[in-house]
Amino acid sequence: MKRLQVSQWISRDRTLDYRYAKIISGSPYWLLKFVKGFGETTPRPKHLNEAELARLIKEQDPGYWVGEVDQLPPLVGQAELVALFQLSSGALLRKAVSTGRFRPADYTLSGSPIWLLEPVVEDAPALQAGARGVDWAIDEQVLAALRGGSYDGPGSKIVPRGRAASQPAK
Repeated sequence: MKRLQVSQWISRDRTLDYRYAKIISGSPYWLLKFVKGFGETTPRPKHLNEAELARLIKEQDPGYWVGEVDQLPPLVGQAELVALFQLSSGALLRKAVSTGRFRPADYTLSGSPIWLLEPVVEDAPALQAGARGVDWAIDEQVLAALRGGSYDGPGSKIVPRGRAASQPAK
């Protein structure tokens, strides 16, 4: 599904909403279980591309076949990690990832790296021990919010892009 199609379905006729999407680093990621059955719920039914579904399942293995977003384990993207480690910019995180100092992403969804929160937290002491210019100190309030599903900091809201970004907030 093209990104433009998705935003049109959400804004125009409310065929699709964000109830079955996990928002990570300002982007929505819909649950595969929801996506698999979505085409049958539209006024003009769409047929599932089984080859694409198989590719996604393989790419996201081991995945989670859950029916509700709150059944997922805590997942984070770059924006949430920058807040968690109190970094001054995402460039510090990207550098640590590219040099192998920071664990590789657990998933890549739509080209974006996504991590399971708990392994990142478990790796923090080793990351801190090898750090020179950056503390990599975990913000305990951000960690608690991410674990509890109540995080509302950077990355928790969908960021308008393109023409929508220049429109005043409603």
